[in-house]
Amino acid sequence: MGNSFGTLFRISTWGESHGGGIGVVIDGCPPRLPLSVEEIQIELDRRRPGQSDITTPRKESDRAEIVSGIYDGLTTGTPIGIYVPNGDHRPAAYSEMKDKFRPSHADFTYQTKFGIRNHEGGGRSSARETIGRVAAGAIAKKILKLSGDIEVRAYITRVHDIEMPAMNHFPSLEEVEASPVRCPHAATAEKMVDRIKAMRNEGDSVGGLIECRVRNVPVGLGVPVFDRLEADLAKAMLSIPATKGFEIGSGFAGSLMQGSEHNDIFVNKEGHIGTATNRSGGVQGGISNGEELIFRVAFKPTATLIQKQATVDKEGNETELMGRGRHDPCVVPRAVPIVESMAALVIIDHWMRHKAQCQSFGFENK
Repeated sequence: MGNSFGTLFRISTWGESHGGGIGVVIDGCPPRLPLSVEEIQIELDRRRPGQSDITTPRKESDRAEIVSGIYDGLTTGTPIGIYVPNGDHRPAAYSEMKDKFRPSHADFTYQTKFGIRNHEGGGRSSARETIGRVAAGAIAKKILKLSGDIEVRAYITRVHDIEMPAMNHFPSLEEVEASPVRCPHAATAEKMVDRIKAMRNEGDSVGGLIECRVRNVPVGLGVPVFDRLEADLAKAMLSIPATKGFEIGSGFAGSLMQGSEHNDIFVNKEGHIGTATNRSGGVQGGISNGEELIFRVAFKPTATLIQKQATVDKEGNETELMGRGRHDPCVVPRAVPIVESMAALVIIDHWMRHKAQCQSFGFENK
């Protein structure tokens, strides 16, 4: 029913914004992986609300509890259950939204599809659901790092019309986390923070762009034709609330180039085959080619505004609605760890699938 993701490394999330809590079940995690709740908490703290003065003021500790799948500090190979209780929920702030539809929100579509909806904080459509993804992503990132030295790094390149210069190196986590906006270019980050604060003071919002890079990806991840690596990355990213676009490598700009300009020429890189450029973004024919994965995800402005907007109620009567509750004037800074987590989940799943199909049997040695 759309609440699970992955094939061999599979997650299922549950819970709602103003319910008792949020949870995830991770199935397919390899056994004997050293794992502590503190490692998961590090990633959840990057996602949690109230972490800076440019995010929602909702105060949640988002303390994770591992309820299954771990024994003596090691994964057991059985389903891992993680639970995060909700604390600072205020359903009364959403009472007006019980019968009125917020513009560009999921209210109308949920109500029409299901005939019922939880209007408190958006219910299941709230980005609070992504707690489960980030918790699972923390595990996936650890497996990737330990087993293949694979690193996933996302950062903001644009907020509204403020854009950082091109990043010519793989940024460190410290560079990304140096600013609350998670842009690794300090001068641009300062301008982004000012813009977000200005929008918050006006009761308005802005969107932006996140770039994600993954290095040390092995050749061979991706399954033609429907489970191409970039196709699954696109699905993963566009499943994140507020996303509006995905591009990999040269992306849409590649459509303006000629083939002679766009082709990545193969070269010998110290004894292994690589490419001189990376306009493909690390994927060719739906399969990773060993170069860095580079893709970008576009996020729209937050839909809930602290200003009056025209709308209709459930009967179609014209009315007005002012957003209440606590909302991010820009969702993009808190989306950075979510993008990283979804990328890690796609990569670990495809790595396991690749090993299962292509590296489990040695027919050539028979």
